[in-house]
Amino acid sequence: MGALEKQRHILDFTLSSLGRRKGKNIALIIVYTFVIFLLASVLFLTDSLKKEASQILQDTPEMTVQRLVAGRQDLIPVHYIEAIKQIKGVQSVTPRLWGYYYDARSGANYTLMVNAELNDHAGEIIIGTGVSMRNATSMPNHAVWKNDVLPFKTYDGSVVPLKVKGFLSSSSELVTSDLVLVSEADFRKIFPIAKDHATDLVLKVRNGKELATIAAKITQIHPDCRPILREDILRTYNAVFDWRGGVILMVLAGGFFAFIILAWDKATGLSAEEKREIGILKAIGWETSDILLMKFWEGAAVSLTAFFMGIFLAYLHIFLASSILFEPFLKGWSVLYPHFRLTPYVNGYQIAVLFFLTVIPYTVVTIVPSWRSATIDPDSVMRM
Repeated sequence: MGALEKQRHILDFTLSSLGRRKGKNIALIIVYTFVIFLLASVLFLTDSLKKEASQILQDTPEMTVQRLVAGRQDLIPVHYIEAIKQIKGVQSVTPRLWGYYYDARSGANYTLMVNAELNDHAGEIIIGTGVSMRNATSMPNHAVWKNDVLPFKTYDGSVVPLKVKGFLSSSSELVTSDLVLVSEADFRKIFPIAKDHATDLVLKVRNGKELATIAAKITQIHPDCRPILREDILRTYNAVFDWRGGVILMVLAGGFFAFIILAWDKATGLSAEEKREIGILKAIGWETSDILLMKFWEGAAVSLTAFFMGIFLAYLHIFLASSILFEPFLKGWSVLYPHFRLTPYVNGYQIAVLFFLTVIPYTVVTIVPSWRSATIDPDSVMRM
């Protein structure tokens, strides 16, 4: 009998052996699949959110300069620009106006930001999808459409009606869901900010490698300033998503270890029926290596089936079902909750790590008790 033919017969017998104990094996596969599904879902969602944030933040300023007073961000004088412009390597410095606005009518916090393109269109705004949906909810039987008017209360109690000119793309909803773009004139009507102050400054530099050097020079010229690089913001996003993903994994750790104990007990404790089966196989001429190979394929069949089913279900859960189990925790909580479909992204390295942590150990431990039974005299095994 050739080696391939021998392998085929062993595989056929392995599948039939699994079929004879299908109830026990199906229950194990269901639990096994569920554990891998949970772990893979967390990994898929965390990596996809980090990837999404990375793509969106590519369009953010290379450097943002904030002014700190008593350890908190404060308005920055516009005249700071002149000294910063003199730093070698700085291409441009632009003042930026933005702030948070609480809308009592919808119960949500908006981020209002000045957009230069709207300076010639005072009285008009561009809103994020979250703002649109929240206002539609607060006004029954009325969806927010283009040219609708939304009222904004100013710092002195008066109301400024602003007309919706357009909507921000849903592809960037992760960071623009609560965003409202306004003209500078309308922004200064709503917030009491003098014309010689801005919220912060944004810089463009000629050479990205000089960002750290320029940041150091800015703090020398204006010690009350804090430069923030785009890479710092991205690292913060990654750290937040990693932390939240880690918390979920810690919550799931108890269930995961319970499964390990279950799998270990099943894999290392052969039933009397399985021991008799091994004794019969030895009696009819099977070698110890053949029995170990059979048990290897049996463990591999169970673990691989559960692994691929878990990965497939996790993929559907994250990228088609909008990660309904973990989305609130990993994305954060907000009245204006961002709803968007993540672009599928799978980290091959993490899948490989998950494979070696879940499939390989189970497959290996199935061999140990089988080796012990296969080395015992067949007559004594069959009499058990």
